Amino acid sequence: MAVEVFNKTRTKINTKLARDIAGVFLLKNKRASYGLSIVFVGDKKIRDINKNFRGIDRITDILSFEGEEDYFGDLIIDYAQIKRQAKKFGNSVKEEMVFILVHGLLHLLGYSDKTEKEEKIMIKLGEKFIKNNNF
Repeated sequence: MAVEVFNKTRTKINTKLARDIAGVFLLKNKRASYGLSIVFVGDKKIRDINKNFRGIDRITDILSFEGEEDYFGDLIIDYAQIKRQAKKFGNSVKEEMVFILVHGLLHLLGYSDKTEKEEKIMIKLGEKFIKNNNF
């Protein structure tokens, strides 16, 4: 398993935690030999990527790009947005980062949150994974 984590921000980020979460997630979902890339970026970069790949000209917390064969995919996370959301939802920055990272991993597994029902399923699955693995 090769989980690569890159911090492209000027903020100190616990990249080991992100790597550990992804590693456990891949193992528990029978993808332990798969590769994965996680990149932490700022507002401008995620907005540019969101606009170029999804046609949506706004900031978002995470973008998930599915891989092929034994490459699980890429997750692009806006750390500044994570910090804002943590404050908004009354979470610590760590809690919000863990939740959003797991949410992105679920997307790479094929889950969608386009409907309210799908979103609730993803939230429950994410919360269960986080609780069961003490993240």
